[in-house]
Order: sequence, then structure tokens, then C-alpha cells
Amino acid sequence: MLNPVFHAKILLFGEYGIIENAQGLSIPYLFYKGRFKFSELETDFEKESNHSLKKYVEYLAIVEYPEGFRLNLSQFSDDIENGLFFDSDIPQGYGVGSSGALVAAIFDRYSTERLETKTLTQKQFKDLKAFFGDMESYFHGKSSGIDPLICYINSPILIENKENISRVEIPKENQGEGAIFLIDSQMIGETEPMVRLFFEKMKSEDFRKTLKEDFIKYNDACIHAFLNQENTILLKNIRDISEWTYQHFCPMIPQSVINIWREGLDSGIYSLKLCGSGGGGYILGFTEDFSKTEIMLKDFSLKVVFRF
Repeated sequence: MLNPVFHAKILLFGEYGIIENAQGLSIPYLFYKGRFKFSELETDFEKESNHSLKKYVEYLAIVEYPEGFRLNLSQFSDDIENGLFFDSDIPQGYGVGSSGALVAAIFDRYSTERLETKTLTQKQFKDLKAFFGDMESYFHGKSSGIDPLICYINSPILIENKENISRVEIPKENQGEGAIFLIDSQMIGETEPMVRLFFEKMKSEDFRKTLKEDFIKYNDACIHAFLNQENTILLKNIRDISEWTYQHFCPMIPQSVINIWREGLDSGIYSLKLCGSGGGGYILGFTEDFSKTEIMLKDFSLKVVFRF
């Protein structure tokens, strides 16, 4: 049986907005990865992973399976008893798809139907996203299914709206001064409370209005600018997203980065945005001068995702 690697992902644009039919753009992040292995379960990590899989297979037994999708849970359970664990270095609670990679790996290994990821139809994209959402809801309370989908196909995905999802080509990197980067907030994020907070905020008519009229406008403009290499427009709209987030999503910004978030806006050197649901984990940064940004953020660990 093949045992492929599943990489992390980064939702560059679309956090929360995709819930309200905004566009989203997600890319694989090859720095982290996970795959299934068997062992004698001698380390704490292996024991913990194996135990978590035992609990998860119980949940998968009661999931409502859509037509055309089945998992061989009997084989999965047998493998767990024989020492299966998920060997992953994807940090949990960091917004880079730790549960998405696991869901993708389970589907790949135990699905009774084999799918050719390079030739998925639009209907298969939608059905797979929905099923992955059901599978991943175990971890977050509610899941769009986007994270497992991108981990599964290992290709950039453009979410045009709730109905249309497709592969997309992203620009080639160059070694310019500009960069998209990750900042480690050094805090673990929990998705469920952040999503719950978002839906609480959505009860406010004023918040719904600014989300749809402002945030979604900036978000969709960022995606268009990024895909078309319009870096000046990209950075302007990222700054608008950063300011909007500071004003309306402040509880979702980890306290460890709240000061540098404001400093980025005041200085104009860089702009920060949420990476996933927020509350902790990684924060995304955008700058046209990464050298200056590194100096300003010397107390934080930065990882470059994309150069331009």
C-alpha cells in the first residue's frame, strides 16, 4: 500500500470571509508534513497519536456518508490496533492544517473509492469538500472542508464562492525585497471558540454590513492582485484588511503580537493578518521590504512563505 506524505497548508486569503461567500486562496506549505507509520508505540508521541486515532475512528463510524464516499473503518481499526500512528511535524493549533493533513491521509488510505486528484470534476471538488468538512468537524466543531481538500490534492485552490472551487496557478516567486511570511505568536490557537465568537459578532447588523461591504471587498481585491502580480494593489488592500481586523477582530489577534500588529500599521513597513481562525498559532505578514521588517521584528521567529 502506498504511504504518501501530506503537507501543511496556508489560507493566504479568505479567513472567515469564505463563510459569507467571499473568495479564498489556499496554498500548500511544504515546510511541514505528516504520514502514517506503524510502530511498537514506544514514545509518548506515538502512543498519543495512536490513542487519538482510536477516539477518532469512533466518530467516523457515526458520520453520515454522502453517496459515493465510504471509508474502510474495519481496516482502519485493525491498523490502529497494530500500532498505526500519524507521524506529523505540523504544529497543532497554528492554522496550518494539522487536522486537514490527517483527514486527507485517512481518506487517501481508507477510502473505498479511488479518486484521481489531477482530474477531479467540479462536482467531485464540491462533494469531497463537503465530506472532508464532516470528517474535520470532529476537531473544530464546524469545518468548511477546505483544509483537508488542499492537503489532499497538494495544489493551490481558489475558492470563488460556495459553489465553485478549482485549482489555480499562482505566480512564480522571485528574489525581490517583498515577502509573505509567517510569525510565530508562541500561543496555541483554538478554532472552535474563535468561530463561535465570529458567529456571535454576525448577530450584529453593523458588523455584517462592514464585513460584506469592506472586508470582503479588500479580501477579493487581494486575491486578484496576488494572482495578477499587482503588488502595489495587493499591499494596499492587505493594509486595509489589517486595519479592519484590528478594529473588528481584535479578540482574534493573539495578545503576543497585538503591539507589533499596530506598529506595522503605524510604520507602513509591513501589515499583518490572521492565518486561519486566529487566537494563536501563526500570523501572516506582508511587506515590500523584508530586510527592514526582519529588523523591526527581530524578537520574533519569521518564516518566509513567498518572495516577490
